[in-house]
Order: sequence, then C-alpha cells, then structure tokens
Amino acid sequence: MVLPLEMGWRQLLFENWPVDPELMDTHLPASLDADRYDGAAWLSVVPFTNVAVRPKGCPQSLGVRLPEINVRTYVTHDGVPSVYFFSLDAQGLASVVGARLVHHLPYYYARISLELRDGRVQFDSRRRHPGARPGRYTATYWPTDDPFSATTDPLAEFLVERYRFYTEAPDGSLRYTDVDHDTWTLYPASATVETDTLLRADGFARPDAEPVYYYSPGVDVVASRSKQV
Repeated sequence: MVLPLEMGWRQLLFENWPVDPELMDTHLPASLDADRYDGAAWLSVVPFTNVAVRPKGCPQSLGVRLPEINVRTYVTHDGVPSVYFFSLDAQGLASVVGARLVHHLPYYYARISLELRDGRVQFDSRRRHPGARPGRYTATYWPTDDPFSATTDPLAEFLVERYRFYTEAPDGSLRYTDVDHDTWTLYPASATVETDTLLRADGFARPDAEPVYYYSPGVDVVASRSKQV
C-alpha cells in the first residue's frame, strides 16, 4: 500500500477555455463523462510549483520542491465532480517515474523554471521525456484584482473546487485519488503566454476563444493513495 502524500500547491495559474463536450468525450475513457458548465466542457492548463512533497506525517523539512504544469478537464463518475489529467509535466525525474508507476498518472519529465519577479510569475517548461511528443509552455502571469473565495463565483467553483481526480492505468483500468484541502482563494488574473505546444502534444488545438484566468497563491493538500474503481 502506498502512503498518502502531503504537499503544498503554490503560485498557480488556471488558464481555462470552454470546448465542445462531444469533442472532449472523444478524449476520455468511456466510463467518464465530460462535466459541463453553461453547456460546455472545459479544458485547462495549470502551471504551478509543488512544495514540501512528502509521505503523510513526515516533517516538511524532508519534502521536495517540484515545479509542474498539467493539462486537464472536468468529469463526473457516479455523480462525483472530478478532474481528469491528460498530462502532467514535472521537474523531478525520480518523482515522475514514481508517479507513473505508483499513481498511474501520465507524468512527463521536463525542465522547468518558475521565478517570482516584481509580483509576476515567470514560468517556462520544456518536455524532455524520452519518446514523448515535445511540449513547451512559456508564460508570465499575475493577479489583477482583489482575492475572493472560489465558492462565491459559480464558474470558478466549477473549475477548482474538485476533490477527486481520475486516471487510466496502462491496463485500461480506471483509478482515482481523493484530495483534501481548504477552499481555494483566487484572484482575477492576466497572463502573457509566449509559447504553448502542450495542448497540441495532448491532441488539442489551442482554442481561439480568450481564456478565463485565475491566480492562486496556493493551498496545502493531502492526497490519498491511488485506488481502482
């Protein structure tokens, strides 16, 4: 049995687009349904950094820092609103291998930098995973207005207040992990995205619509072990 993990998610950008739910369904396992807001499925890119990643109960000082970016959508299974990941690019090679083997997550090794300068986050990720389609994401993002609780905004709540994610293991079985954290504090945000080929690497064209941006300084998280449905 794999122990639950504790970590912090910090300096996040949520970049979100409405997409055709029928298109999204073609990218999902048959047992999952694309969740909808105002009739649309949603596709998101989320750059951030993990901090103090460690087995539950271990001191924070033993944790590691792992910059990451994921491509995801929103699904339901048995009525539970959840997240489904198409890819997760991360800096730590050992962590990528472990997450693939133990949690069955589609992690890819990448070289990532995340720096905070003059109140803005500068993020750059280059996928270096052997045999994988190349993907790069370079952006600068920052909060633009006052903070608010995600539960006070229906779209924000739909996009971030989710406490389970699903993955498909190599044998085709569906697995899930539950996460526990406080309610998200978000800020309206802006971003300058210089390069994004991650979506193309995951089989999506970058949508033409203007994305909806949110920024969060982060939350502390406990993630359960991976379980088969």
